[in-house]
Amino acid sequence: MDELTAAGITDLQLRASYEECKRLNALHGKTYYLATLLLPKAKRPFVHALYGFARYADEIVDDLASTLTDAEKAAELKTWGDGVLSGLKNGDSNDQVGRALIDTVTRFNIPHEHFVAFLHSMTMDLTVTEYANYEALMEYVYGSAAVIGLEMVPILGALSQGAYEPAEKLGVAFQLANFIRDVGEDLDRGRVYLPQDELAQFGVDREMLEARKLTPEITAALKFQIERVRQLQREATPGILQLERSSRPCIEAASELYCGIVDEVEAIGYNIFNKRAKTSTARRMRVAGKAYVKAIAAR
Repeated sequence: MDELTAAGITDLQLRASYEECKRLNALHGKTYYLATLLLPKAKRPFVHALYGFARYADEIVDDLASTLTDAEKAAELKTWGDGVLSGLKNGDSNDQVGRALIDTVTRFNIPHEHFVAFLHSMTMDLTVTEYANYEALMEYVYGSAAVIGLEMVPILGALSQGAYEPAEKLGVAFQLANFIRDVGEDLDRGRVYLPQDELAQFGVDREMLEARKLTPEITAALKFQIERVRQLQREATPGILQLERSSRPCIEAASELYCGIVDEVEAIGYNIFNKRAKTSTARRMRVAGKAYVKAIAAR
């Protein structure tokens, strides 16, 4: 039985929408997609829908090939986002991605404010280029990452309300790990996501980052940020037991692979300006293989 049939999705238009979200997940979120395959078939389409929504919005904002100005991107994002939010309210959409999202949100009663927060953070990317402190950064990260963890919980299956806070923390950890790895790429987009006051503690400023030369000061600043990712991961891990057993292998694998980005930063000697820290195929397969055995046993 295919995933859509297993999930009870029979309408042809709706199936096409979910297939588009799955395509976006497979194309752009290879690690995320791999982890999704560890879920029971009946859960996977709904995770694809959440990813499709997030990815489509992100593409509007970060499409480097686009000839649109930031103001024009903001207008496009608002038009598309308002359309999806309106669809969430009235339960219908003509948007290829929005149709699957609305079906998922309705089935699992996911709060609409999570999607409002996400779109707010995407809009911030078009106007905010740096963050004075961690508290300011968290306004962005809540919408860009924490709410995705919160949206996932109803699909994964919460055994108690205790599943939500750890999911939020794990979402934040994933995002912060990406910030550490992507300092150079974010500079290309005119942004710095590492809090300015924390960088200053180690003698690092934006000019030093813009020089794209690894220094002892930058290394020390990165080590500080890496420890925060690991601490958030440690705090979030017990919460995985508050999810349905069939969902745990997926989240365990995602946690190891996404938070494991910081291991790869260490492995390249923190030289994030000249090398891309990425999880090797061997590690992906090792983690996925172990999780697959657990997933089969859980079913």
